[in-house]
Amino acid sequence: MTNISKKYADFKSGFIAIVGAPNTGKSTLLNRMLGEKISITSKKPQTTRNRILGVLQRPKAQLIFLDTPGIFIAKDTLNLRIVDTSLAAIGDADLILFILDVANPDSNSEYFLVKRLKNEKRSVILALNKIDLIEKSDLLKIIDKWSKKFYFEDIVPISATKGTQLDELIKAMENVLPIGPPYFPEDTLTDVSERFLVAELIREQIFRLTGEEIPYATAVTVSSFKEKKGGRLVKINATIHLERESQKGIIIGKNGSKLKQIGVRSREQIEKMLGTKIYLKLFVRVQKNWRKDTRAMKKFGY
Repeated sequence: MTNISKKYADFKSGFIAIVGAPNTGKSTLLNRMLGEKISITSKKPQTTRNRILGVLQRPKAQLIFLDTPGIFIAKDTLNLRIVDTSLAAIGDADLILFILDVANPDSNSEYFLVKRLKNEKRSVILALNKIDLIEKSDLLKIIDKWSKKFYFEDIVPISATKGTQLDELIKAMENVLPIGPPYFPEDTLTDVSERFLVAELIREQIFRLTGEEIPYATAVTVSSFKEKKGGRLVKINATIHLERESQKGIIIGKNGSKLKQIGVRSREQIEKMLGTKIYLKLFVRVQKNWRKDTRAMKKFGY
């Protein structure tokens, strides 16, 4: 046995797909477990569109999370592609972490997902999220119900926002992962680029600050990302793409007020992530019906 294999003789590592219906708290949970924000969140469903990889390093394990978009019965081109992203992550994983919102269950999406998991024949842990919003007696009924629906390696009640029982959940996942060396260096947090994270942080503010169809009709691209003053300043140019001219006035706002608000809040989040001063310039462009255009979706990273 080599020195490397001896070092990792009792080490565990593997890929964990975080799946669930839209708005169950998957991204909030990932950020909380990692202690860093790599996945955007909002109260609106379908905020996450891409698969986000996050790495949690433990003394005797490396947990590699795949945060996926919410799984639901999709109809339009973009949403079909988003759901396909989630289902593909299930096939890539050693372990499935199924997140259930106990306060606002989505029975159609849950049934669809459980049916898919039965076909996959992979280990699954169920995390019952938002337990702080229901009575304990109701929680016991939910645990009983789900333990009869599917064979889970473990069922762990949690609150992602409050951090309740996250250590127990991490230990449960460690127990199931296979023996093996780490896939990533110890200091790896994610495999996505800074440009991608910047675009996501801008899109997060659009989700938080606009309503109706605007968030869902929006894509963000970063055209320029340049370090200045020896890295003490980063100049970023980003474009907000919309589907119709009528949406442009809403995103810009009266005298540019809405766009300025999106810019200020985005810059604060980007500065926090990069740890340096940011100069952010936002542009708004219309790409007609981009959600139905496969070439446009590919250009925007979907």
